[in-house]
Amino acid sequence: MYDAWKRAHCTLAGVLLLLLGGVTATAQDLKHYDANSKDYWLHPPSDWFLGDETQDQRGLVPNAGQPTSTPLPELEAVIGKIKLPPGFKIAVYVSGIDQARQMALGDNGTLFVGTFDKGKVNAVVDEGGKKVVKTIITGLRMATGLAFRDGALYVIDIDKLLKYDNAEANLDKMPAPQVVYDDMPPYTAHGWKYLIFDKNGWLYVPFGPPCNVCMTPSGTSQYRRVDPKKGVGEVVALGIRNSVGGDIDPRTGQLWFTENARDWLGDDIPSDKLNRVSRLGEHFGYPYCHQGDIPDPVYALGHQCSEFTPPVLNLGPHVAPLGMKFYTGEMFPAEYRNNIFIAEHGSWNRHKKIGYRIVRVSANPDGSNAKQDVFADGWMVDEKILGRPSDVLVAKDGSLLIADDQAGAIYRVTYNK
Repeated sequence: MYDAWKRAHCTLAGVLLLLLGGVTATAQDLKHYDANSKDYWLHPPSDWFLGDETQDQRGLVPNAGQPTSTPLPELEAVIGKIKLPPGFKIAVYVSGIDQARQMALGDNGTLFVGTFDKGKVNAVVDEGGKKVVKTIITGLRMATGLAFRDGALYVIDIDKLLKYDNAEANLDKMPAPQVVYDDMPPYTAHGWKYLIFDKNGWLYVPFGPPCNVCMTPSGTSQYRRVDPKKGVGEVVALGIRNSVGGDIDPRTGQLWFTENARDWLGDDIPSDKLNRVSRLGEHFGYPYCHQGDIPDPVYALGHQCSEFTPPVLNLGPHVAPLGMKFYTGEMFPAEYRNNIFIAEHGSWNRHKKIGYRIVRVSANPDGSNAKQDVFADGWMVDEKILGRPSDVLVAKDGSLLIADDQAGAIYRVTYNK
């Protein structure tokens, strides 16, 4: 692991020297941005995520995705290739739901689903035994995160937390929202968020930095918890790069969350992470340290990785873990109880793709004895991407719902002995 880090350090250091000296055409062609300015944070270039490109990984770009949802017959063929443990089955729950991201269930069974940059929220309802998609909110910027509690739908839109009262009774004409919290930075890059309610009604919200790696602006690289009734919040954890998934451990009430590590250190480092917050103000390393044991070649600034909280589990390089949930249902076998399901969106900053699957993690309440297994796999075949899992949700009957923002679909996994 150290040798891999050292090679990446030398590569990146060499690139920085070449960029400063401008001595070769190859180095000059590498994409580079200075991400340490307010102007960059507020007005990032459209390809800001390429700004730390290296010679070894030159030419890698994010997956283009697809302009429209996958037709149902093709979806049926895709899920026919999904590999699951014995006794489990997967089926299409609903199709034609663009950019399906975080999901939340209403009290009456409505499934609310966010989007990435479509600026809308959809609702899936049952009409005569058929699942129907209704667009209920439009005109937002990046409605990735949402949650439901006490009859109200909460939607996060970069720097505003919106509350829609009595949502399920007003799907055809949603009420005007209340802004219940807006003490948030306005940055679009890594401004997409995820909402997590605890039992006391506080919402946990991640704030990513507006860069791949930089000296982060205040108010970012952290988790906060927000009281939507009072419109106040407090910092829960620091040193976090990009988290778009988390859940409250039903055993302890503590926050666990997934974290996407920085890009452009190499195909095999750093690993994305699963973290646990054991105390307020805990620092998880970014931008100084990655995966618990790799000092950043530029931004370590004399810090040691031992200063920061290590991950519960390193999930793998560039797998892009997004939505996650503790399994609290009764349908699956007993050994699945309190295990964590994580949606891996899949890599782009890596020559050989990895991820595009659902993994299952078991761990003790204190984070010890953590291990992961692949639970559902097959959304990538021979480097061809057939779908990108983006969120998971435990349904009321104990089945597991999986959102796929590339195929524009939601799947349902069931178990029968």
